[in-house]
Amino acid sequence: MTRERRRVVITGMGAVTATGLGVDSLWTAARDGRSGVSHFQLDRYPKQRITRAAHVKDFPAEALLGATAVKTCDRFAQFALVASREALAQAGYDEDARLGHRCGAIIGSGIGGSETTDDGMYGFYVAGSRPDLLAIAKVMPNAAASQISMRHGVNGPSLAVSSACASGTQAVGYGLHMIRSGLIDSCLVGGSEALLTPATFRAWEVLRVMAPETCRPFSDKRNGMVLGEGAAVLMIEELEHALARGATPLAEIAGYGTTSDASDLLRPTVDGPTRSMASALEDAGLTPADIGYVNAHGTGTVLNDISESEALRAVFSDRLDTLPVSSTKPIHGHALGAAGAIELVITVKALQEQIAPPTINWLAPDPKCGLDPVANEARPHPIRAALSNSFAFGGINATLAIKALD
Repeated sequence: MTRERRRVVITGMGAVTATGLGVDSLWTAARDGRSGVSHFQLDRYPKQRITRAAHVKDFPAEALLGATAVKTCDRFAQFALVASREALAQAGYDEDARLGHRCGAIIGSGIGGSETTDDGMYGFYVAGSRPDLLAIAKVMPNAAASQISMRHGVNGPSLAVSSACASGTQAVGYGLHMIRSGLIDSCLVGGSEALLTPATFRAWEVLRVMAPETCRPFSDKRNGMVLGEGAAVLMIEELEHALARGATPLAEIAGYGTTSDASDLLRPTVDGPTRSMASALEDAGLTPADIGYVNAHGTGTVLNDISESEALRAVFSDRLDTLPVSSTKPIHGHALGAAGAIELVITVKALQEQIAPPTINWLAPDPKCGLDPVANEARPHPIRAALSNSFAFGGINATLAIKALD
């Protein structure tokens, strides 16, 4: 006799992005096409070539978290703590609740404590200043998950996923499978990144994948991505566990797929993303016809947008011509390890409000990207189920399928 698979739902969401604090700020900006990208100049990088980024302005860390968190947490962990608090509040948990052994914390980050690393290296090589005594604890990629665990009494599995731009999506996927397996009943999952430091920014400039002015995914004349920072954290729970404590599910995480190109460190394939989406659909028990919206990885770089379009065509065939597929990265920037979690939050809101958010800055069709990008303006659209894609350097692909709760 086969045991019925445990269903997993989202009961709370939190976000910190360049559009402001909170999920409402993020969704309103995504829906209305209001970009958080603005002028950005680093003090220790006077020769900075690219001066546009989606940075979180005026983040009041001490006011939000207290002086201790400022001293003991890198900026990326501070973002995650603020987002987790919002997610728990929406899920109906008291701020002082201790979540116990049946709850986990899995937070993705592509880099970890970039600000602490950059400050430490500058102090060591240039300024001759004393190292931060907590530098090691602040830079480790698992610092966000550990800080969340300590603050909220999470005694179950606590770990980081670090797989570049797929980190946040994979963190959600791993949490999903841990709950399905019965290992835990709930999990705080998501991603956080704060990488806008001089050395990191310069490294991205050298790759020549950043847009000098405007990110315009799937559009003619697109010429690159725009970096961002921020965090998104979601509370996910086994359905009966959530209902028993009176929580209101926002959506069901129905499926997860992940693959590896095993090909090139930087150049994406079509097969890997295709299999990732197909696996998520199969895991969810859905068909391509069930999907009403796709939040694409959509970086705005030439090769990534073409390969993702071809993969979408392989999965959806002729239906891709009328399926809304948008990239919200021009709104919140490409926040690397946090991107997938941020985009999942937007996808959940799109499902709830039955609105496909737009791909802003779109100029005209690129014949090599044959899809409907929801150009420039949001569109009401029936959405029963949706996909969210994250495709990373190293050939790592991850897709989540969500659906309205039956």
